[in-house]
Amino acid sequence: MRIVITGGAGFIGSHLVEKFLSLDHQVVVIDNLITGKSENLTLHKNLIFIEQNICKYTEVEGKVDWVMHFASPASPIDFKKLPIQILKVGSSGTINALGIAKVKKAKFFLASTSEVYGDPLEHPQKETYVGNVDPISERSVYDEAKRFAEATTMAYHRFHKIDTRIIRIFNTYGPRMRPEDGRVISNFISQALTNKPITVYGDGTQTRSFQYVTDLVEGVVRLMDVDFYDPVNLGNPIEYTILDLAKIIKKLTSSNSEIVFKPLPEADPKRRRPDISRAKQMLKWEPKISLEDGLMKMIEYYKPLLQLQK
Repeated sequence: MRIVITGGAGFIGSHLVEKFLSLDHQVVVIDNLITGKSENLTLHKNLIFIEQNICKYTEVEGKVDWVMHFASPASPIDFKKLPIQILKVGSSGTINALGIAKVKKAKFFLASTSEVYGDPLEHPQKETYVGNVDPISERSVYDEAKRFAEATTMAYHRFHKIDTRIIRIFNTYGPRMRPEDGRVISNFISQALTNKPITVYGDGTQTRSFQYVTDLVEGVVRLMDVDFYDPVNLGNPIEYTILDLAKIIKKLTSSNSEIVFKPLPEADPKRRRPDISRAKQMLKWEPKISLEDGLMKMIEYYKPLLQLQK
């Protein structure tokens, strides 16, 4: 197949590129490198890289089988630094990516997020839950951009009959996450490896569920082979408190870091855990990598990066 991936030089996008190239597909990456890195991509005869903002009109030569829209800054730091870019890539970027799919008569795959559930009143979160989102909070630029992207994808599916897929990605981690990313696992590992204080926001009782990036990629590939248009949760249903995560990472890194507590950010969800019944039944998928195994892979990836930054 010939697959277009927006955001293909980013954390998750680059792992997808690697997977598709290993399956002998041709891949066209569209990325403006605002948070992605060209070093995340390796030279390959089946890879074309277009340095371009998908929010601008973009042409792709040749046939296209899939357009996979994975472009978007996605960390809490980005919500503050890049709010307009996040809103644009979720709105005009999604429309442009769908436009490529429409012109090329290609299938379309949207990377959405568990953030569409907001600070959930339902636990665990099923795909049928419509969410509890504050539309004017600092986080809302990401939450609402993804909610708009889902609405747009379904509108193109219904009106233009485009064959679409939507995944809602729960907390995902692994190599190629930026050390300065601002998400909890990258923060904690970076702090622990450099023996800086590990900063827990709030009292640490808020929960998250963490999946390793290769498990997510496997779920994406399986959904491509299934005719199903409603959203599908992809995440790990095992729940950890943030304080427990800090303790696990401190232990795995043999760190001398002190765990310190800071005020909870605005609209930070208190609990986050996916109901993956739909993915288990339809895709025969569930995460395989344990948290400790995944964290060790990421710790080994970060060690040389953090040495270079000293």
